[in-house]
Amino acid sequence: MKEPEIALFLDYLDKVHRRTVRVVEDVPEQSLDWTPRPGAFSLGDLIRHIAATKRHMFAENALGKPSRYQGCSRDLAGSAEEIREFLNRCHDETISALRGLSEAQWNAKCTTPGDTSITVWKWMRLMAEHEIHHRGQIYTYLSLLGIATAPLYGLTSEQVADKATGD
Repeated sequence: MKEPEIALFLDYLDKVHRRTVRVVEDVPEQSLDWTPRPGAFSLGDLIRHIAATKRHMFAENALGKPSRYQGCSRDLAGSAEEIREFLNRCHDETISALRGLSEAQWNAKCTTPGDTSITVWKWMRLMAEHEIHHRGQIYTYLSLLGIATAPLYGLTSEQVADKATGD
């Protein structure tokens, strides 16, 4: 029997989340409030934003409800441990909520905060893209701070180049 599209997507989303968690684990407590310029998200803001939008905007809209996203301030989670817990809790709640969607709901339309109608599975694809985008910002911020991170997929670009055959 063919695995339902929702199950395949949720498996993919779990993998995206695990890669996000890996880089979040590299964020030192003392760097959570660092920002590259006034008005930009801090490292902590980025992580809280990923978590809060996933659960309170993307998932709510997919369920046919309005967004409940109200920002990504420190009052959601302040310390590194609290932020990691918030990130994981929001992800787990999102997975649980989406697992309950029927195939008809997966293929139905939902309304985004911008009042745009979009197919739920397309909205979910944008949720993953949103997380990946902000995860990239976390990597960039950490690089600017001189903080080493584990390679995203296990090898650095230099290691991949070393393994190239040159054909």
